[in-house]
Amino acid sequence: MQLPSFNDQFSTNLALLPARDAVAAIELLDQSGATVATIENKPGQAGSLRVYAWLADTLGAITPEAAELGLKIYAEHTQDARAHPGKHPNIDRLFNIQTPAQTLQVKRL
Repeated sequence: MQLPSFNDQFSTNLALLPARDAVAAIELLDQSGATVATIENKPGQAGSLRVYAWLADTLGAITPEAAELGLKIYAEHTQDARAHPGKHPNIDRLFNIQTPAQTLQVKRL
């Protein structure tokens, strides 16, 4: 699998991912199938929707490997999230996915 060459700027990385205009939202589901979060395709969340949807399409789910790649895509926002826990919940969620048992499935709405 050939992945895009991500750099240290989120806007540049986001431009490498396909648009998700037809997706209204995605739900993130835990191992039991319970919804743990919803990311809507609206200002302030549309970038995260593209990241999470691309990760799920590319790696099958939000696995530890996908979370690590997602943190690279978020670039400068990842450092800001580390410095300010809670400011970027969609990035914080990726920090917490460290084992296969924490894998999240993505459901498009």
